[in-house]
Amino acid sequence: MYNLVKRYMENLSIEQVDNFAKKNNVFLSEGELKFTYTFVKKNWEMVFRNPNLLHLERYKDQFSEENFKKIQKLIVIYYQKYGYLL
Repeated sequence: MYNLVKRYMENLSIEQVDNFAKKNNVFLSEGELKFTYTFVKKNWEMVFRNPNLLHLERYKDQFSEENFKKIQKLIVIYYQKYGYLL
């Protein structure tokens, strides 16, 4: 599983992040999108290995209040759906 995720993350584009966000009704500003893309590319492995290490509150100031709330909900939904795979 790890190698599959690693290959996907190596090829992840900023457009894919933007499309995923939009598909989930999160419309990121250019700054929010760049931050999210960079954060995901740099930290995916840590989150993959131990999702409890992700403390989203630290990054609250990087997003609008509305987007931050939506992202928090998205993380809960996807963790409930796929957390057992981690």
